[in-house]
Amino acid sequence: MGRELRRRNSRRSCQLTAVSRQFFGVSSERRGTPTSPMGSRVINRPLAGCRVLVSRAKKQAETLSSALRKLGCQVIEIPFIEIRKPTSYRPLDSALQNLANYNWLILTSVNGVEGLFERMAGKHLDATALAHLKIAAIGPATKKAVEEFGLRVAVTPKKYVAESVVAALQLRVKGKRVLLVRAKVARDVIPRELRKAGAQVDVVEAYETVTPKSSEKRLRAVLAGARKPHAITFTSSSTVRNFVNLLGLPNARAALKKTAPRRGVHTASIGPVTSATLREFGLPVNIEAREYTIPGLVAAIVEEAKQVQSLRTRG
Repeated sequence: MGRELRRRNSRRSCQLTAVSRQFFGVSSERRGTPTSPMGSRVINRPLAGCRVLVSRAKKQAETLSSALRKLGCQVIEIPFIEIRKPTSYRPLDSALQNLANYNWLILTSVNGVEGLFERMAGKHLDATALAHLKIAAIGPATKKAVEEFGLRVAVTPKKYVAESVVAALQLRVKGKRVLLVRAKVARDVIPRELRKAGAQVDVVEAYETVTPKSSEKRLRAVLAGARKPHAITFTSSSTVRNFVNLLGLPNARAALKKTAPRRGVHTASIGPVTSATLREFGLPVNIEAREYTIPGLVAAIVEEAKQVQSLRTRG
């Protein structure tokens, strides 16, 4: 009788594992690592069996990819964006010549920080040229990038979106000159609202993002294959727009269509702005980070995996 019970339990376990892989492809994997003669340390790999497509630019993908791999995930890297120098440096160069006239500097991304300092180096300017400015940075990654140049960040909003930058600065910039360094294509929330608050805002481009056409063939092949990704990460509105550019809107919608709850390719969004862009194209938002950062995105994917595992356990 005991042998028959074990056989039934074994069959049931296999059935549940099969179900879990249909839904987001997550299986539970634990690996024991001995730590002493008395026992072992159990390491969880909550994303074992999961495939995630990372869509960040090539030079930025590793942070997200490595975090996912450490959790047992199989990562597919296909960049949806490519970072390039701006078509013209004239506005940025003009601002750099007049840095003494500004009171605030706003940086909205690591790319903006890198683009700014690369151009400053080309003009033989170092970080001390910005020392008199109060600096606002969206998010901890941008803040860290600024601090690596020895500068202090005065403001990092609680939420890492343009609206929070406005909320943090609108009572502090009346009559002040503000330099906003960003991508060529970006939302106009910050300059529009700060001008309403009485600031003089100059917007300059430090970089631009384009769609890497070389990604189209591989993306189509991956989405048409037998081992599709269980999730695609979207870390900015640009990644969403370029995903649609690479596939065409009908194909993009078809690729993300679900045949049943939690079955099919999921979207994993870094935050509400990116999610809003997905919805603008009629694309689903299946996973959204609570903290609008790469660690927050990873945490959201893990949370979805845990929900799948919970369903499997209850099933």
